[in-house]
Amino acid sequence: MDSSGRVIGFGMELLNQSNYKVWKTCMESYLIGEDLWEVVGGDDTIAPENNVEAFKQWSKKNAKAEFALKRSISNGMFKHIIRCKSTNQIWQTFDRLFNKKDVARLQLLENQLANASQEDLSMA
Repeated sequence: MDSSGRVIGFGMELLNQSNYKVWKTCMESYLIGEDLWEVVGGDDTIAPENNVEAFKQWSKKNAKAEFALKRSISNGMFKHIIRCKSTNQIWQTFDRLFNKKDVARLQLLENQLANASQEDLSMA
């Protein structure tokens, strides 16, 4: 990471509380480009059990994708994924965390909208 909070090699900001949608889009593109998406959100999110060679290949891809995900998040995000056993679990954890539809999330968005509206009025 450089001093601007960008991940060296990725050219994108670390995931934080305010940039999930941009981070998600960039990270998905990166993972697809590196042929790692299948273990994160594609058809191979579960490790194969009956084939040692297939398991080894899956584990290698999962580890590469996990490294990319972990290198692209702020330190404060680690507490949410520390117990995840696969990249798919990490991906799903972030999706649940940042796409909440509960009352607290709605209140936060309403507050942000109200603040933005007040700023627009003060500039007029």
